[in-house]
Amino acid sequence: MNVLHLIGRNEELFGTDVEDFYGDLRDTVTKSRFLVIGGAGSIGQSVTREIFKRDPKALHVVDISENNMVELVRDIRSTEGYGSGEFKTFSLDCGSVEFEALINNETPYDYVFNLSALKHVRSEKDPYTLMRMIMVNVFNTIKTLRLAREAGTKKYFCVSTDKAANPVNMMGASKRIMEMFLMRESLTQDISMARFANVAFSDGSLLHGFNQRFAKKQPFSAPNDVRRYFVTPQESGELCLLSGLLGNNRDIFFPKLSEKLHLITFSEIAVRYLRERGYEPYECESEDEARDRAEELIANKQWPCYFFKSDTTGEKDFEEFFTDNEDLDMERFETVGVIKNQPDFDEAKLDDFMDGIEALREKGAWTKDDIVKLYFGLLPEFAHKETGKYLDQRM
Repeated sequence: MNVLHLIGRNEELFGTDVEDFYGDLRDTVTKSRFLVIGGAGSIGQSVTREIFKRDPKALHVVDISENNMVELVRDIRSTEGYGSGEFKTFSLDCGSVEFEALINNETPYDYVFNLSALKHVRSEKDPYTLMRMIMVNVFNTIKTLRLAREAGTKKYFCVSTDKAANPVNMMGASKRIMEMFLMRESLTQDISMARFANVAFSDGSLLHGFNQRFAKKQPFSAPNDVRRYFVTPQESGELCLLSGLLGNNRDIFFPKLSEKLHLITFSEIAVRYLRERGYEPYECESEDEARDRAEELIANKQWPCYFFKSDTTGEKDFEEFFTDNEDLDMERFETVGVIKNQPDFDEAKLDDFMDGIEALREKGAWTKDDIVKLYFGLLPEFAHKETGKYLDQRM
């Protein structure tokens, strides 16, 4: 299946810059030790591959998913084979005592890449998952960065999201808050980040869901009014590598908008996907119709689809990579833009947010509204779109 065709492109995004900086990237990787946190997720696996194929001195990968880690190793051994450096994986939670022991007892890492995140907008549907999202996206980031700094790490990279620019959902806002905390940490540790478009067919994504629905002969369901930017898994790894190795302190990398990269709806991708598989999409009026007619339609080389207007919490009509008041460098790279940040932060507000979250956790009970109020303390302009409906209530 041609992923580029599905997302409306003919060319890869970052090839020019990866080629232009080939020597710099290769030279840095071959003489460095790397730790990749969240390395068995979709972006993490791509970053791990990009590092591995440039033959690092050492590459250690941490992820909480034991099964995904096994697949990562099998995939690398089956494609890249074996490098001259040390390659190890550890099935650990990066917020655990075991992770602390790892980073404190191993030879110091030159570069730490943190790809660990709760990435779904639907994670704000209940106060408990929402709290875990904050712990993973904000508190674990701060903790792992400080551990890396104390161990002598040269550079810390962390993945952000396009949803952090003018956020309307709690996930995007959690990443914006993470960026704010990292401005404070940047006074004592070199840091860079990347804001992402959607990664096509990443685990748990709607496009990944298309694969699952097709394999199970189930209807496709997708919004027809939500437009997103998409990058391929390989492009996600390349963007992280460029930022982590070439970014200056506090830089946030993002894909430049061009004729290669444009917004596309999920329903458009669904139609292209099915036609590439040899089926004609059949638009149904409801979820019930799509479910009830699935067997009949599929037998006739048609596929039941339910396309709808989005009305769930936290969904923007379109995404953006930067805001009007951010300083941009659009000259250094051909395909990548860079947000140039100053270490601007309000220390008292950052501390109030941390204290507020810790107080809720110590109490052992909290509501979504409790957390939203703490968000507004740091992000008074937060335009939260709460509709009372969530993606778990859809097919």
